[in-house]
Amino acid sequence: MSETVGPPKIFDRVLQRGRLARAMMKGAPDFLMARAADDLRDRLLTVKREFPRSLDLGSPGAHFAQAVVSSGRAPPLRASGCGGAVIIDEEAPPFAPNCFHLIVSGMALQWANDLPGVLAQARRMLAPDGLFIACLVGGASLIELRFALAQAEEEITGGASPRVSPFVDVRDMGALLQRAGFALPVADVDSFTLRYESMLALMGDLRAMGAANVLVKRARKPLRRDIVARAAQIYAERFCDADGRVRASFEIVWASGWVPHESQQKPAQRGSAMMSLEDAMKAPRQSDA
Repeated sequence: MSETVGPPKIFDRVLQRGRLARAMMKGAPDFLMARAADDLRDRLLTVKREFPRSLDLGSPGAHFAQAVVSSGRAPPLRASGCGGAVIIDEEAPPFAPNCFHLIVSGMALQWANDLPGVLAQARRMLAPDGLFIACLVGGASLIELRFALAQAEEEITGGASPRVSPFVDVRDMGALLQRAGFALPVADVDSFTLRYESMLALMGDLRAMGAANVLVKRARKPLRRDIVARAAQIYAERFCDADGRVRASFEIVWASGWVPHESQQKPAQRGSAMMSLEDAMKAPRQSDA
């Protein structure tokens, strides 16, 4: 009998949970979560319906739960691998089908080894016409740090190991939502730049947030000091502003979708158009005056 092959293990989730738990106990910097929570509140305020039962899936801290409450809804059940009312594995949540009307998740699912599976589980747990909203760290985050570390390690050792985790691309999220069975899928991105005194200050923030490298195939030896020093030099040379501070790019990818319901808007059926594209292109435009 052949063994069932599961998704590839990209992240060491046990290590990630341990680091995140220690970081939160020490008061991890929360500026990314605070920004995302403000965005979540604004998004929920545009939705004119109640969500009697909701779930905060995996979000570190209480930022997302508070955003749900501040949007006028009941407090969600907080469930994650390191904190919250219920300790769970986000990739295998123990909840019954159709038991929530809203599921939110903030800055947690980028560590999932099986993101399509997590989305499918969220779809399963939502009742018809239920809403899923999540944000993840995006693929263009920390591109400067990736470049500097890879360049320095290549120069000094002749090869580079993965030092920064790969993250999801916004262009993939819509397809993943559709694959999981969500209707009206939407994916968008919040891109912004933060500035630091140096690359070392940036890396210090990442460690303090519990966001250091947790790749399964990461190098087991810590970065050599000469590599770190050269990477900091490259970073300063390539990504420095006139005042001496360096830039760090961040992306927060947002994904939302609804569980199908008969009340939702349906796309027009193929062949139902009254005018062909060719005729539409030939039609004269009406004056705006």
